[in-house]
Amino acid sequence: MRICNIEEPEPLLEYLRTNGHVRSDEAPEFQKLSGGVSNRTVLVRRKGGGDLVIKQALEKLRVAVDWRSDPCRSHREALGLKWLARLTPAGRIPRLVFEDQENHLLAMNAVPEPHTNWKTDLLGGDVNEALVVQFGSLLGEIHRRAFESRDVIAPIFEDRTYFRTLRLEPYYEFAARRNPEASGFIQTLMVETDGIRETLVHGDYSPKNTLVHEGSVVLLDHEVIHWGDPAFDLGFSITHFVGKANHFGCAGGRYLNAARTHWTAYRGSVCGLFSGSEFEGRVVRHTLACLLARVDGRSPLEYLTALKSDRQRRIALDLMARTHDSVEGLFDALQFRLNQRLSCE
Repeated sequence: MRICNIEEPEPLLEYLRTNGHVRSDEAPEFQKLSGGVSNRTVLVRRKGGGDLVIKQALEKLRVAVDWRSDPCRSHREALGLKWLARLTPAGRIPRLVFEDQENHLLAMNAVPEPHTNWKTDLLGGDVNEALVVQFGSLLGEIHRRAFESRDVIAPIFEDRTYFRTLRLEPYYEFAARRNPEASGFIQTLMVETDGIRETLVHGDYSPKNTLVHEGSVVLLDHEVIHWGDPAFDLGFSITHFVGKANHFGCAGGRYLNAARTHWTAYRGSVCGLFSGSEFEGRVVRHTLACLLARVDGRSPLEYLTALKSDRQRRIALDLMARTHDSVEGLFDALQFRLNQRLSCE
């Protein structure tokens, strides 16, 4: 059965009943979920339990600029759900219930209530160090365990189409077009990234895609998952802590400390597998490119004002002109420049 829009309750109910996903006499409640730009997402509340979250990929993403990606990526996310559940401790990844290739949608078990979105918690000022450690350790475990099973997993996730359409073009290339002085740095980084095939890369590892339930982090949104450069996941995730440090200004030091804790927890979890100055240099470069992309890419951080976006842009461009082979050195440089710019404003 075709369903064009899962956000319309009556067609969704008919679809679920017709395909045997709910009983014919069942009348679940539907709630549209917000927060993402690339999917329609609906929570299906069932009176007998077994709540579902259904996602349907959009061809045109919900952002201010024109941004498109093949909705077949929902099946890459389904694949990610299956494999990440094998690589992570129980409860860290929702269970895939079904996928529908005709309608480009999937359903997973809903994370039980009560839970919170970690991005919302962080923006509310709640910086829980134990959750930061979990977040870094979980990423390290995914990278390490996938690498250990690389002969099996690498061929499955070799296609990097969605990484290009959802990350490299809308983040790196788009930001480079807006900042010609960064073009050489970003183009070199993209060539470097294209040549690296080391482990499973989530591609969207961020607090926004993390729920907190009973003191544990639960990871969501896997449509960018691919076999590639683990340094991208680190640069992408570190950027979210640095962006919040920028957002909170004089009170932002705890978010930079969280970035350091995240990095330390990651290193402990990979057991030295991804390390050394060459790897750290890649992490630094991805962090700087992501910092610029999150103000000048197709999906800027919505909580940054124009003044804060300009501050982040100038810091990223300034540090791109310098060589940093140490992640801790980058944190020190970011701390110095954030404090320096705050004192001038």
